[in-house]
Amino acid sequence: MKRTKIILDCDPGHDDALALTMAAASNRIELLAVTTSAGNQTPDKTLNNALRMLMLLNATDVPVASGNQRPLMRHLKIADYVHGETGLDGAELPAPSFEPQDCGAVELIAKVLKAQAEPITLVVTGPMTNIALFLRVHPELEDKIKQIVFMGGAAGQGNVMPTTEFNMAVDPEAAKIVINEGIPLVMAGLNVTLKAQIRPDDLEHIKAINNPVAQAIAGQMDFYGEWYGQDKFGLAGTPVHDPCTIAYLLKPEIFEAHNAYIDVETQGSLTAGETVVDFTGLMEKDNNAKVLMNLDRVQFIEMIIELLHKFD
Repeated sequence: MKRTKIILDCDPGHDDALALTMAAASNRIELLAVTTSAGNQTPDKTLNNALRMLMLLNATDVPVASGNQRPLMRHLKIADYVHGETGLDGAELPAPSFEPQDCGAVELIAKVLKAQAEPITLVVTGPMTNIALFLRVHPELEDKIKQIVFMGGAAGQGNVMPTTEFNMAVDPEAAKIVINEGIPLVMAGLNVTLKAQIRPDDLEHIKAINNPVAQAIAGQMDFYGEWYGQDKFGLAGTPVHDPCTIAYLLKPEIFEAHNAYIDVETQGSLTAGETVVDFTGLMEKDNNAKVLMNLDRVQFIEMIIELLHKFD
């Protein structure tokens, strides 16, 4: 079986941690590297969270590097009100016994891509700062990227402003660079991720899995769900946004997708970070993205539970 080779650029973050867990668990994905960005928490904490999660997952052979310390042109805004003081509150994780790479995220991505015979997939579950910088520093390696599968944006309702999603809002300028580079894109925005809910019965099934990884994920989801439990969006469960990227790579058939032209607003005082999604060709631009709009939630949850059992 040919494995899908990926680099995961993330800002862990509870849902990032679950996406990382799924990638490490699947025998159909080869996790070549993890790079971290500021976003859900400050860059020192997101790096530490990636290292701690890889310790838990017994995946310390995966190289890790930290990226840019702040957005390209803006002050950093974090989501500690969702993810807690550490960025991964809710479970005790092992302290890292290994070090990140001596280089930064941009150079680690370049090193990994240079070593590949065929183009690979970049999975981005945080702000796009690292990827934008990489594309500016190493344009000669763009052909080594098969596609960018990212969690971010929304065709309509946002979650930090009425039309703006968090990852895009943190660094709109970086997102605009990446999205306009001409690399094939798969967008897992709020339209699909708010439907990717872990509901109370699902969480009980996860808690019943008797291995340290599942128990840590259960604790993290308990904490993460407290914020969503405050009836923020009228949901029946806790949306786990970032795992949609990995789930799409493993089972694209459980998603409903539509081709569209997408871009990012960077100027508006109320709309900076808004993803403009043109499904109908009003902008007379060629489609540049596959936009995920819906999913089979039951199959999505079954996938998560199956992958968590890999750590038994």
